[in-house]
Amino acid sequence: MNGLPNCSANYTNIWNHSLVLALGIPQLTINVASVLFNCTVIFMRLVTKDLHKPISILFCNLAVSDLFTSFSGFWISALFITNPDITIFGSKDMLAPYALYTTSILSTIYNLVSIGVERYLAVAKSMRTRFRVARNHSIAVVFINWVLAFFLGCLPLMGWNCLHKEEKVSVLYSPFCVDYLIFISIPNVVVAFIIPLFTYLRIIIILRRRKLRMKACGQATGTYKSAETQVARTSIFIWLLALISYAPFFAGVIFDATNQRCHIDLYPGVYIFRNCTAVLITINCLGNPLIYTLKLKTLGAKLKALKCLSVGRVRACAIEHI
Repeated sequence: MNGLPNCSANYTNIWNHSLVLALGIPQLTINVASVLFNCTVIFMRLVTKDLHKPISILFCNLAVSDLFTSFSGFWISALFITNPDITIFGSKDMLAPYALYTTSILSTIYNLVSIGVERYLAVAKSMRTRFRVARNHSIAVVFINWVLAFFLGCLPLMGWNCLHKEEKVSVLYSPFCVDYLIFISIPNVVVAFIIPLFTYLRIIIILRRRKLRMKACGQATGTYKSAETQVARTSIFIWLLALISYAPFFAGVIFDATNQRCHIDLYPGVYIFRNCTAVLITINCLGNPLIYTLKLKTLGAKLKALKCLSVGRVRACAIEHI
């Protein structure tokens, strides 16, 4: 719609029942699977009391964010199945689930960034011991992440919505306003892609430099090469998962902002694409427990072993060369 005066919301039963079920049932199933995965992660960390480490707090909070994303996605999917037309033309019933969905996604993004920064500091601190990430730091970061996510995500509930006006209303996510979606998506997409890319590239560079120093000292570099390969693979998985999950949604927002057609003209193709972007975001919630809980746990143990094994040797070698 986006302020087009010729668009009307006086349509009923636009969605085909078979299409609604074909889109809604997989969405519900994936959301349920994601809820179970993330509940398992949270339960295991609480049972094993594995929250004394800074990174464990961030991992657990990421699982909580993904849990809320999956729960709100389930809520939206249920509304879509029971009354699919309100997901096109919008209603007051869509404000709360959309706001919770936005809040959860923002919290997930901020947690992914925080984990990337923490991993960078964990690798770099052996050479720069002036600052160490402590448990209190992680708790503070978690608190700030949620406060910021709640504030930005709940702005539509505070009045920044197009529930009672057609001007600048989102065609894909009504009753959200287009300017709100742009305000939320552009800076956070930059944060989600640029900062993790930078931090993980820096980790790889630090490991490579240490490997070269050890090689110059005549030390074996096989373990460092293995760690460098593991970091590179994990970093690629993390970045690609975020790219695949959030880039289509961002493309939808850009389309929404530049669109000059009415809702009915975009059905069904654009709305099928919109629902698919929601599935991709939920897949990100499924992938996070696997990548962060399993891969980075193994990687963290390997980096810790490397630190204990070679930091003293590297420093001794550096002193000899002064």
